[in-house]
Amino acid sequence: MARAITRRTLLLAPLAAVASGARASTAPPEVAAEVPEARLIGQGRLRFLGLAVYDARLWAPRRPRDDDWAALPLALEIEYARALVGRLIAERSIAEMRRVGEFDAARAQRWQAELAALIPDIQAGDRLTGVQRPGEATRLFANGRALGEVRDAEFTRLFFGIWLAPQTSEPRLRDALLGSGRA
Repeated sequence: MARAITRRTLLLAPLAAVASGARASTAPPEVAAEVPEARLIGQGRLRFLGLAVYDARLWAPRRPRDDDWAALPLALEIEYARALVGRLIAERSIAEMRRVGEFDAARAQRWQAELAALIPDIQAGDRLTGVQRPGEATRLFANGRALGEVRDAEFTRLFFGIWLAPQTSEPRLRDALLGSGRA
């Protein structure tokens, strides 16, 4: 049953986002190491058909503006509420990145393969953290352990745009992450 929910959760849209409850504002070790001046900017919960999918937290040295989030070093921490298949997370990520900007099929295939090789299958309670190194790379961590990186500036902008770009499929989650208070 968990696998069926996983497939539906990743492949169907739209998803509903609502603000999540409070959490300690101490950055996880991987965030503190990668973005030393990071502070908790905002957090939110992604739901699908009323079921919690994950809680997300945005860490950055300062609150991003609509026009500069892609230029800031930041970290997005996602704590999953259910088991998900890593390969399907990679597929969904590419689909959501297409909402943010255009890219050709060859890039999509390369990026999806890189993500699928990095992202493990997830269990409830697992944390994935992505670190944005603007103009350089996306670094990924699972439960604080380094998974690797995708060294591509355009990938990095589009990947974090899944959550932070105005074109996101989840504007309420975006508002909660950016701390706009509208979620």
